[in-house]
Amino acid sequence: MSDQASSGPSIRRARTRDVRGIRRLIDVYSPQRRLLSKATVTLYEDVQEFWVAELDGEIVGCGAIHVMWEDLAEVRTVAVDPAARGRKIGHALVTALLDQARELGVRRVFALTFETAFFASFGFVEIDGAPVPSAVYEQLLRSYDEGVAEFLALERVKPNTLGNTRMLLVL
Repeated sequence: MSDQASSGPSIRRARTRDVRGIRRLIDVYSPQRRLLSKATVTLYEDVQEFWVAELDGEIVGCGAIHVMWEDLAEVRTVAVDPAARGRKIGHALVTALLDQARELGVRRVFALTFETAFFASFGFVEIDGAPVPSAVYEQLLRSYDEGVAEFLALERVKPNTLGNTRMLLVL
């Protein structure tokens, strides 16, 4: 066993070479509708938002922080390889994402999730609606990002969000 394996995975910013591993993790959960599937080109376009967990040269976890507005970001696409679950990899990834949100100056972080107990352990609370003023809501309507559409609870993405819980953390 390598030193890295005995000490756990390394958590770091994603690089373009990690996109295949991120794609593999998304493909594990998207057929079950636990994660929104994304085109590979979108993963490359958004690679700077992602953090990964790497163990023995393999990507075993991923997650992204997507800034939506001046004071609002979303934790999205958090996934851990089923073979690596139970090792606190998801916890380490979300901790890194929240640290990144703080560094960016974001005050509130949104999550749309089935894993309510997991996110509650960080202080996220369940919410209704989109916690933004109407002027910001109108601006967000102009976004092409499917995650923003889910945040706004637009009718066209409702099938993607069935059963998910809207949660918010104030940093």
